[in-house]
Amino acid sequence: MKKRKKEKKTPVLALVENDPWLEPVAQQVADRYERYKTRLEQIEKEHGSLVAFADAYNYLGINYDEARKGWTYREWAPHAHSLFLIGDFNNWNRVSHPLRGGEKGVWEIFLDEETYRHRFVHGSRVKVLVHGANGARERIPAYIRRVVQDEVTKDFAGQLWFPSPFDWEENGFDVQTVKPLLIYECHVGMAQEREGVGTYREFADHILPRIKRNGYTALQFMAIAEHPYYGSFGYHVSNFFAPSSRFGTPEDLKYLIREAHRLGIAVIMDIVHSHTVKNVNEGINEFDGTEGQYFHPGGRGEHPSWDSKLFNYGKREVLQFLLSNLKYWLKEFHFDGFRFDGVTSMIYFHHGSTTFDRQEKYFTEGVEWDAITYLQLANRLIQEVRSGAVSIAEEVSGMPGLCRPIREGGIGFNFRLAMGIPDYWIRLLKEKKDENWDIQEMWQVLNDRRPDVGTIAYVESHDQALVGDKTIAFRLMDREMYDKMGIREESLIIDRGIALHKMLRLFTLSLGGEAYLNFMGNEFGHPEWIDFPREGNGWSYKYARRQWSLADRQDLRYRFLNQFDIRMLQLVKEYGILNVTYGTQLFMDDWHKTIVFEKAGLVFVFNFHVNQSAAGYRIPVPWEGTYRSVLSTDNPLFGGHSRFDESIDYPTFTDKDGNVFLKIYNPNRTAIVLKRQE
Repeated sequence: MKKRKKEKKTPVLALVENDPWLEPVAQQVADRYERYKTRLEQIEKEHGSLVAFADAYNYLGINYDEARKGWTYREWAPHAHSLFLIGDFNNWNRVSHPLRGGEKGVWEIFLDEETYRHRFVHGSRVKVLVHGANGARERIPAYIRRVVQDEVTKDFAGQLWFPSPFDWEENGFDVQTVKPLLIYECHVGMAQEREGVGTYREFADHILPRIKRNGYTALQFMAIAEHPYYGSFGYHVSNFFAPSSRFGTPEDLKYLIREAHRLGIAVIMDIVHSHTVKNVNEGINEFDGTEGQYFHPGGRGEHPSWDSKLFNYGKREVLQFLLSNLKYWLKEFHFDGFRFDGVTSMIYFHHGSTTFDRQEKYFTEGVEWDAITYLQLANRLIQEVRSGAVSIAEEVSGMPGLCRPIREGGIGFNFRLAMGIPDYWIRLLKEKKDENWDIQEMWQVLNDRRPDVGTIAYVESHDQALVGDKTIAFRLMDREMYDKMGIREESLIIDRGIALHKMLRLFTLSLGGEAYLNFMGNEFGHPEWIDFPREGNGWSYKYARRQWSLADRQDLRYRFLNQFDIRMLQLVKEYGILNVTYGTQLFMDDWHKTIVFEKAGLVFVFNFHVNQSAAGYRIPVPWEGTYRSVLSTDNPLFGGHSRFDESIDYPTFTDKDGNVFLKIYNPNRTAIVLKRQE
């Protein structure tokens, strides 16, 4: 009699154990973890460790060989016919310096220091001539660390960069001490007021003090890796190991990061590993003459909406390229983590263009498993290289386990961006009159997240301000901002705009997540939109800058919004508001459009009504005692009208049923935060 085979039992990981809704996909969760483990074991077997595997930037590209006393240039180009190093050092001779083909498609040339010390020098330009199926093309080495553009021809080329050692004295900065996470999203090039391109050093010397003064604890930089088209906002990367030379040298970027660290501010890089430019001259597309070197061949390698190329995350060399890129930025530039762009697009073949109406879809319909494995490896590597570094996913589908530890069956991110919140505010302001706002819906949207998913809440990022859209301030106040922002000017539109601008920010920060993000300038209500120089605007920089002077002028109301932002962040830090996941709803009054909740020992009262204020307004509170205001958006320091008296104490009352409550004046379009006195 034959013995029956025992059925393989699906291991139940903690992700499923903690969420009964995931039980139908327990096998898929387990498979996801097994794929990661298998890939990691392969890497460790071949390279010793994941960290060693991610050291390719010290092997490929141009590196000085201390033992041999010279420079070795290596390039992975498995299907190329031949490669020749060309540049200033050999007067761009296209045949004099051939690379020798070796194992696994890696080509190599060595230049000894004795012969080339006066020719192969810091600052000189280089390229590599690649002969392949697409002809003979001059290319920029894939691992090059600096790329510059010729001012006359506009041609991009690699540049040899052999600087002196950088002084990384950071006053003992430790990213693990940066709490709470209050992120100031930035673009170096448009961070100056003059019409032109800003620099790393300008940002460090002039903008960092503002950010420190306002109370932000982290910077998130866009557009760091080199990109040929400035107007792409840095999302069409061409050279992954080269900090954009538009803003200065690599040492200038290091200076900026060091100065941020000296101020106790973490620095996060907006990393774009979701796609890359199609450009053959500037990027890595068809580098060895074929379309399948770094990318999937055919349609799978094309992004239909972004006009860009998609990586083949299942290929060992591509994994090594991207993981080495993460290690490079962490080690060489001391970045404190990454915001991964386009995660939803990465992890699905359909790039997220579907409705996720049941759990199975996250695991069975169009899932790009190789991309998920890459992200798991990336998150492990980040922590191994820089313990405590921040890892943020721009992800909208709600992939289960996105922000859970890998060992539990998750993907390993620390945070996800709550992209639905800014979309909701824009939709609300565009489609509904103030009197039709639904406070129940507002509460639901701000609390609609899983408790085990670290969430970064925000009212607006750069996305909401790009050309074709408007900042929240400009949407609220529009043309009135041009001549009615003076403190002596009277305007109901400006009054409404300033009141709601403050309320939406406080409401979002206090309810929407465990971290907060703001795009530079929006804290003081920066007007208009963002539009980079292009043919359609006459190559103007007018809208690709930040008008800081608006917040500094004493005769304009922008300063009121800036002062409110400072006080709001102080409140968050003082009371640990972001340490508590959810607020506790105490009272919802649809008639007065008033929401009352408790969080971190504070009582928040939001009155969103157009014109309905109420005297002797009764609100329930969780504890007996005497309460006093710690913040009112109606304070004159913040451009308010002082309708709520912050100087007095508010004693509690207890009704016959034992309910504890306060009586306050509840002014319309005002948020008040109360604290029980000890």
